[in-house]
Amino acid sequence: MEVMYDRCCGIDAHKKFIVACFKCGKEQEIRKTGTTSDEIRELSKWLLDGKCQMIAMESTGSYWKPLYNIFEILGLDVIVANARDIKNVPGRKTDVGDAEWIADLLKHGLIRASYIPSREQRELREMSRYRQSLIGERSRELNRLQKMLEGGNVKLTSVVSDVNGRSARNLLKAMLEKDDPLTEARVSQLVHGKLQSKVDAIVKAMNGFLTPMEKALIRKVVDHIDDMTT
Repeated sequence: MEVMYDRCCGIDAHKKFIVACFKCGKEQEIRKTGTTSDEIRELSKWLLDGKCQMIAMESTGSYWKPLYNIFEILGLDVIVANARDIKNVPGRKTDVGDAEWIADLLKHGLIRASYIPSREQRELREMSRYRQSLIGERSRELNRLQKMLEGGNVKLTSVVSDVNGRSARNLLKAMLEKDDPLTEARVSQLVHGKLQSKVDAIVKAMNGFLTPMEKALIRKVVDHIDDMTT
């Protein structure tokens, strides 16, 4: 079988340790190391000193990511492959065996590389995913707030379209600070724009029943929404 890489390395990465099989011609060397940055840099130095032409590893979980990042910075070429494409022979699966198997497939050019975006694209993707998760969490908290208000028979959402709008937040703050029902005069000071014509309906809608514990929970939810908004 044709040899694609005379000096190559197969890596089996786990949460707490890494097994690397470095093949050089007909010889091979196995190293097992930890996953800290210093240990990965030491592994990289070993491969650089050995003039490794290519490294391959599975895209298992997120364990490959720190390895890929450090290898990339240090100028080592890396292939990340789908685990289904390089599955080892059933019944012979060990950490060392997996590293040897990956190295052997790589040596003969039998590994199809998965697409890995550039560092800038990966960072942008992480930021976008985080933003999406925050948007989703904020929406869930707003829904939770509405359900808690409904549970206390506060019908704010029946008269105000945006429970997180300026007027609605003013009303919520006033309601949570005092135990007395809101008066028309007070509501008139708190709402803006078209809501001025709904003062009477808002007073009735805000006249619910919330226990001190429920008010404390609503404050927590509102604070969480603010944290994710700013």
